[in-house]
Amino acid sequence: MNIVADMSWCRQGIFRTAIHDALTISVAIALTAAPACGAQVQWKLASAYPSGNFHTENLNVFAKEVAAATGGNLSIKVFPNGSLFPAKMIMHAVRIGQAQIGEALISLHEREDPIFGMDVIPFLATSYDEAHRLWAASRPPIERKFAAQGLMVLFAVPWPPQGLYSTKQINSISDMQGLSWRVYNDATHRIAEIAGATPVTIQAAELRQVLATGLINAFMSSGSTGYDAKAWEFMNYYYDTQAWIPKNVTLVNKAAFDQLEIPVQQTLLRNAATAEERGWWASQDKNKWYVEQLAANGLKVLSPSDSLKAGLREIGQRLTAEWLAKAGAAGQSILDEYKVGFRR
Repeated sequence: MNIVADMSWCRQGIFRTAIHDALTISVAIALTAAPACGAQVQWKLASAYPSGNFHTENLNVFAKEVAAATGGNLSIKVFPNGSLFPAKMIMHAVRIGQAQIGEALISLHEREDPIFGMDVIPFLATSYDEAHRLWAASRPPIERKFAAQGLMVLFAVPWPPQGLYSTKQINSISDMQGLSWRVYNDATHRIAEIAGATPVTIQAAELRQVLATGLINAFMSSGSTGYDAKAWEFMNYYYDTQAWIPKNVTLVNKAAFDQLEIPVQQTLLRNAATAEERGWWASQDKNKWYVEQLAANGLKVLSPSDSLKAGLREIGQRLTAEWLAKAGAAGQSILDEYKVGFRR
């Protein structure tokens, strides 16, 4: 299946295969064909998210599949929850070789290049179909940007759609004024500014600890992040706005990749493609479950009011214009290609 060209599987709703089952099958197959010779290489993979998060689980499966398929010639150790480097430092650490491979929330680096922030423009891509079309349109220029920094894109996996957590009811944008608002990238910072909230930068690994202090009383994030942070212990409301679908990108240091034997390189790339497909399935499959868990643990899960949806869409239009002003012709070209995807 070509998942870049066809996202119809997103609507099938039949994916219920556990990650450990996929690992068992793939490792068994790989072991039968694993090479018996070659230099043994050990890599460190830096991740910013907890061990139980589906992104980290996917990375662990990927690492084990690579080890099995190469007969141990390439061993990848995953360091979760920011234990090796904090989220904002992972891409730089991979670039300079302090880690050979790492998973980065791409929008964290929008200030380096606006193209990295395209997937967090509110309401540009709000379904998995749309998010995959956006990734297909933006991947080639993103890969070129990373290549100029000595990095290779192995695969990308989306977070579930972003919703709004709050300690108080929010029925319109005006209700956000004065709130202490957790931000994690430029887009969430601009939303806070436009809405009159006070932005406080907090990455996912720090969120639960900060929530416990009462420092913030609202934030936008996925059901996954809210579940990991047990947001129901600190927040009262979750509005399922489905504002955007951000992505994590797993990057490898190009020099480290080039040092691998050719068969190992090929195996790594094959398993990266598998990890991307598995990750998209897992994100979609767990999205509904995460929101159900938020409700089951006491959060009031609500659809946004018409007024709030209208206000957020106005912010989205404003941020799209601001993004295009920064991204210029390159950004417009990606946006045009993305829109063409809807007419194919």
